[in-house]
Amino acid sequence: MKRIFIVLFLWAFVFGFSQSKLTVINEAKGTPISNAVVSCNDKILGKTDDNGFLEFRSKCKSVQITAENYFKESALVEDEMTVTLINASSKTQSIETVILEDKSDPKALEVLRKVNQFFKRNSPQSLDSYAYKSYEKISLDIDQDSISAFNEVFNNNFNLFKKQKTKDSINDVSARKIFSKSKLFLWERAQEYLYSKKFGEKVNILDNRISGLKQPIYEMIALQGNRDKIPDQIKTENRGLYRFYLTDTIEVDDRKNFVIRYREVSYKKTVKRRKFSGYLYIDTDTYGIKKIESISKNKNEGNITSLWTFFNNKWFLAEESVKLRMSRMKMNNSDEFPENTEEHFKKNKKSFGTYAYLSSKYFDYQSPIEEDKKDFKGYTFTVKNADGKTLQQYRTEPLSERERNTYFVIDSLGKKYNIDRKARILTGLINGQVRSGSFDFDIGEIVNYSLYEGFRLGLKAKLNENFNPYFSPDYYFAYGLEDEKFKYGIGIDIKTTLEKNSFFRIEYYDDVNSSGEYYRRLWTFRMRMMNYGNNINNDKYYRYEGASLSYLNDVSNGLTLAFAARRNTEEAKFDYNFRNSGAKFENFNMLFTLKYSPNSTNIMTPQGKSLIDQKYPELYFNFEQSFKALGGDFNYTRFDALFVQNFKTRLGTTGVRLYGGLVLGEAPIWKHFTMNGLATPRRDINFNLTSYLGFATLEGGRFYNDRFIAYYFTHKLPWYFKSIGQNVSSLDFVLRGTIGDMKHPEYHDFKFKKLDHLYQEVGLEWNNFLSSYFNLGVFYRVGYYTTTNFKQNFAFQFKLKLLEF
Repeated sequence: MKRIFIVLFLWAFVFGFSQSKLTVINEAKGTPISNAVVSCNDKILGKTDDNGFLEFRSKCKSVQITAENYFKESALVEDEMTVTLINASSKTQSIETVILEDKSDPKALEVLRKVNQFFKRNSPQSLDSYAYKSYEKISLDIDQDSISAFNEVFNNNFNLFKKQKTKDSINDVSARKIFSKSKLFLWERAQEYLYSKKFGEKVNILDNRISGLKQPIYEMIALQGNRDKIPDQIKTENRGLYRFYLTDTIEVDDRKNFVIRYREVSYKKTVKRRKFSGYLYIDTDTYGIKKIESISKNKNEGNITSLWTFFNNKWFLAEESVKLRMSRMKMNNSDEFPENTEEHFKKNKKSFGTYAYLSSKYFDYQSPIEEDKKDFKGYTFTVKNADGKTLQQYRTEPLSERERNTYFVIDSLGKKYNIDRKARILTGLINGQVRSGSFDFDIGEIVNYSLYEGFRLGLKAKLNENFNPYFSPDYYFAYGLEDEKFKYGIGIDIKTTLEKNSFFRIEYYDDVNSSGEYYRRLWTFRMRMMNYGNNINNDKYYRYEGASLSYLNDVSNGLTLAFAARRNTEEAKFDYNFRNSGAKFENFNMLFTLKYSPNSTNIMTPQGKSLIDQKYPELYFNFEQSFKALGGDFNYTRFDALFVQNFKTRLGTTGVRLYGGLVLGEAPIWKHFTMNGLATPRRDINFNLTSYLGFATLEGGRFYNDRFIAYYFTHKLPWYFKSIGQNVSSLDFVLRGTIGDMKHPEYHDFKFKKLDHLYQEVGLEWNNFLSSYFNLGVFYRVGYYTTTNFKQNFAFQFKLKLLEF
């Protein structure tokens, strides 16, 4: 769900403050609260009347509301505000001691333990089969209670906006005009969910429409919410992020429910009473989740509500409702254009909050269903329709006038400002490419760095489906500033079908690569991006020139197979001699590659398959066989494999990478394994970027083996602490190790060492380092290869937070 709302920031603006009207009511009874004190920075602004109403003027961005026998609340300042206060009842007061000790109620934790224990049993996917549909609507708009006030101010000052163009940006004025008659953004989506224990899950996008876009953003329309997932508040590994208190037992829909109130740890205040930030309703019989309600620290910042229904003895998601504050819009409240513009504008402006809204309805539940294999073929997601023409069939209520106007207004702006092209650029970054017309440009080829090439500048472009849906030529060229050499390649993909990834490829190339490189053909863009720094300190490169013919086929949603036949001329670009035969050879080989990712979700788009959610376990396997045919000089066999898995327990989340390789027969050193060292003896302190398979303290380009195994363990500790601002950080414990051997090191005449003892390093990663987008890791070499030189054993490492595990 968080990923959905990232898109909405494209439509957000920056705003101000004004005179405000506030209504304070009792959260439980809905009645007004009189004599509630409203203050800012300990200065009283006023008290509410018998109707719970107060009008005040303040430059503060937020105010505090207190009343006798109620918990104190904060609220962001807007023109019209409604704040609810929680009554400090005897039941709530009875857990006050627990709250002041800043720990969760043991009874609440026991209930949550059973929720996790029985989650799979309560999940719809414990059934043999089911089907249901959903209709979702996401929008960006001003607060619904402020629309009439906004229009009044806008209409009174329309001429003023025209005169103020020198003061306000054109975009700001345009946003005001849009809000006067429509929303700023609207997205509708209808989906069908099918599940079978035999065939798995299938999600059909029945229809979709996004305002301002002519073509759908497929990666966006496949995003999902809390459906069939353990909500964050319930997850065992997030216990340290919240405090939970069992407060009541009530009846909802004729079923008894535990009521658990919770708050985020980041809201903690050392002396003052803690505020609750949400409610959990847990069915007392099944321990299924009935309802989750999340309330922001400041009441009018927003709220999130998820509701489940009991059908066929399982808990299906029934509704989701989200309201999140995005930003503020300020408008002049003067009827005439003032002479003293700057001063008068500050005193008379009004502000309106803009919010992101989501409304999801799930319906037409069926279980069991007739299971037909053809209904489940292809990838997890299939797009049935994406032009919005059939949405009327699935809407749970008709569109309002503002919503109908949104499509007309924003679609017009989309054409004017070419929003389609900009959106495709942003979504293309997910797969590591930028689209321009009929060309897709690979952003991973623009700039790279290695010890051999120095900075490598390149351009890689591929003709996409706008050129031809079945034939896709591509080319690339690059230049190394250090080796001062050009590299290039040209190829063409020939698709056999448009329903899945299945294509032949022919290519010719003349390029360089690092010795001992681990094959990454079917790796995701995020994995490849994490591994970019793997060769920064490896200067042992070889040139390869030749051609290849290959075929790739997605056998199923989770299984991909690729075959390739290659004929290359290969030459070491460093001082090297293989068995007194020199450093240049002919190589004819065949490569078989497999990727198995049974739990990942994918969608087929006109651009090809797109990965929506990478889930574990995953297996990557390569088998290469060289032949003394077609002029080839070798007859070696090479294997390598990578297994990735995540485990979640009460003690935290553990990530595992197990990988290894084997070379049989005689092969040059670049077909062996370099052990992925990232360190260099040329620096006083080892500092490097993370690598998917690298070692922070191991010297790069120094060790080679013809067989090895390695492991990478990371464990996220279930302990959270406050970082700068309101951000929360955590720590990961990391252990890496590898061991291998080389059967005939004498075959290779150059300076290197084999790594035939266990090499290990331990580390600690500070996630969300100083509230930045990076994780900082500190690593130390332990075991056999530890030296007396501290700097050789020690290393710092930075990792981009978005790369995750």
